[in-house]
Amino acid sequence: MSGKSTDRWQERFAACLRRGAYYERGPGAARRLPVAEEPAGIGRVSYPLWEHSDTMAATASRLTPLIAGNWKMNGLKAALAEARAVRDELAKPGFAPGVEAMICPPAPLLSMLAQDATGSRLLIGGQDCHHATSGAHTGDISAEMLKDIGAGAVILGHSERRADHGERDGDVRAKVQAAHRAGLLAIACVGETAGERRSGLTLEVVGRQLQRSLPDTATASNTAVAYEPVWAIGTGLTASPKDVAEVHGFLRKALVARFGAEGQGMRLLYGG
Repeated sequence: MSGKSTDRWQERFAACLRRGAYYERGPGAARRLPVAEEPAGIGRVSYPLWEHSDTMAATASRLTPLIAGNWKMNGLKAALAEARAVRDELAKPGFAPGVEAMICPPAPLLSMLAQDATGSRLLIGGQDCHHATSGAHTGDISAEMLKDIGAGAVILGHSERRADHGERDGDVRAKVQAAHRAGLLAIACVGETAGERRSGLTLEVVGRQLQRSLPDTATASNTAVAYEPVWAIGTGLTASPKDVAEVHGFLRKALVARFGAEGQGMRLLYGG
């Protein structure tokens, strides 16, 4: 990646930190967002992070914003310079106070980035984990392994995992339980396909995924939920603030109905 591109990525991620957004860095994802002040750059920034009704806005104001950058299968060791630049930006006095920032790099970079981030505000997360603690699972990583190398969270049930690896809600649920067992924040993903959206099934689909993917051990401190519509990932499309607010509102009501005060305190993200 060129120095100019690196500077643009850092600028874009910094803008996310100031405004509150979920960031995904993936192939073919460069585009402007429906926010005039958003700087141009590479990668994807999803807007907004929080719900928009008066009641939900009040809820959001009591929660600590989480900005998570999912690098997907991108980045060699040289890319760690970008993460270090974000770490250093976070260390500047008065920069994005009260905001948690996380980068979820590909597995080979996790340990190195965790060491670079030690003692800083930059949090590190994995992109997946196996449900078992250990065993004959070639190529997999356990939640305990992520915790051991310094990760504090893990993305689970991403639509690309569901599509590429056939993960079902039950698989995601088992992985969320594993994350809780290891003391990691589970970022559980839900989202509908383009066909499901056209058929008016968005809320039915995300409601079913939410119900089946979260175990009863989910709390505000160990679980966040990311709405990631499949049709908005890697397509150049993005959901409107109204679309996101509708789904976030539905998710919040479902979480409160099931988990009570804990569901009220779970953070909701948007990625796409």
